[in-house]
Amino acid sequence: MAKPKIKKNTKLFRKYLFVITSVILMSVIFLCSTYLFLAARHWNKEQLATLQHNSDLIAYNIQQMLERSDEDYSVNESDPHRLIMICNTMRTMSAAIEADMFITDMDGQVIVCNEMLNEKFIVSDHYHCPIHGRYKVNKDIMEKAAKGNYNERSNLGGIFLDNQLTTASPVIFKGKTIAVVFATEPITTNWYSYAKRLLEVFFTAAILALIVSFITVYILSVRLTRPLRQMSTAVKHYAEGDFSYKVDVKGRDELTELAQAFNTMAMSLSAQESSRRSFVANVSHELKTPMTSIGGFIDGILDGTIPPENQSHYLHIVSDEVKRLSRLVTSMLNLSKIEAGEMQINHKSFDMSACIFKTLLNFEKKINDKNIEIVGLDTMQSAFVNADEDMIQQVVYNLIDNAVKFTPQGGYIFIKDYRDNEKTFVSIRNSGDGIERDELNKVFERFYKVDRSRSYDVKGAGLGLFLVKSIITLHGGEIKVESKVGEYTEFAFWIPNQN
Repeated sequence: MAKPKIKKNTKLFRKYLFVITSVILMSVIFLCSTYLFLAARHWNKEQLATLQHNSDLIAYNIQQMLERSDEDYSVNESDPHRLIMICNTMRTMSAAIEADMFITDMDGQVIVCNEMLNEKFIVSDHYHCPIHGRYKVNKDIMEKAAKGNYNERSNLGGIFLDNQLTTASPVIFKGKTIAVVFATEPITTNWYSYAKRLLEVFFTAAILALIVSFITVYILSVRLTRPLRQMSTAVKHYAEGDFSYKVDVKGRDELTELAQAFNTMAMSLSAQESSRRSFVANVSHELKTPMTSIGGFIDGILDGTIPPENQSHYLHIVSDEVKRLSRLVTSMLNLSKIEAGEMQINHKSFDMSACIFKTLLNFEKKINDKNIEIVGLDTMQSAFVNADEDMIQQVVYNLIDNAVKFTPQGGYIFIKDYRDNEKTFVSIRNSGDGIERDELNKVFERFYKVDRSRSYDVKGAGLGLFLVKSIITLHGGEIKVESKVGEYTEFAFWIPNQN
């Protein structure tokens, strides 16, 4: 049978692809943001270290100059040549690291800066800078700077409009801090070009990774949604009664297990559907044939076709057919109650052995006709149980009925019952063809019938043993079957003595 083509439904596929792709994009954006944040921190840290190193170097040079001259504490007035050297050093360093450097006294007033030196290396008049002359660092910052603890991003107490990377190094002469060297750099000076280079490298790698990820996610999405699409198609086939469609099973993941379970369910549904159809056919035959016979015999008696001396014989046949119809209807009603969970147990104490004897009497004629030997009755003793007598009677009846049907001419039926402190056991064994091993685990299934080609009874609907197992289970007991082909079949069950 050609395999139906799967109609491609892309809703789940697109949804899955969109979700995974969105997660990847958000991950990339988060990674990029985190990377830039950490890179900015590292950049600031490195720049602050560079500024600190240069401000420390300026402070050290000033200390060395003062110690060599040993004149006074002044940094900017005592020696013009020394001042030119300091300004030139700061100018050189400022140009090298693209920073601004200046020196303040302990009141926070700028006293030396690189702008004080003109192009001809001459210090401006009055040692005044029109730019830095307006700067005055507040007292709190000066206290931190004097201790060498100022190394941060700040606007230097309002001097700058925006925060800058700022470091300060104290100038110590003869054990006293006489000035502070400040080095500042706008945060955006080199960061933008550095960040641009980082982003170029990062986005190049990210785009390549996204392309590979998108292809991988696309393939993965197709593979993950294929079984779901197949199962959706399968459900439509099953809804139409076609259970031949199977889902492809590949791999060992959870979806594979689901697909396997789906195929198992399809096989079970197919078997149940086949059993249901067989059941309907069997029940229709079971109802139609005896009703036709009953109607024909009754009509024959009424219109005189059957003579009076034969009427009794045919009335017995009619009676047997009516009883068989009654048992079939009762079985179907009990089946309905069991499936609906409405079967109620009416417990009472009764003798299991007496129940078996009484049931055997119903089959006396059939047993005699087939010359069947009944074994074990002489050793049976009273075995009282607390159970539903009518239900247990039905169990025993069905088991003995099967034993009589499948026992060949001149065969035997061995019946045994006994009890202990907790349970009562009953076993019924009959000689005969037996049941194949692969059929033993199916005999208690609903609608199941042993191979008709070897069966002595082709009229059953396959409900008897299913009801037997259901009733025993309802009582909290258990039933098993054993068989040896060509020799015997034995059904054995037990039920608790008290419930």
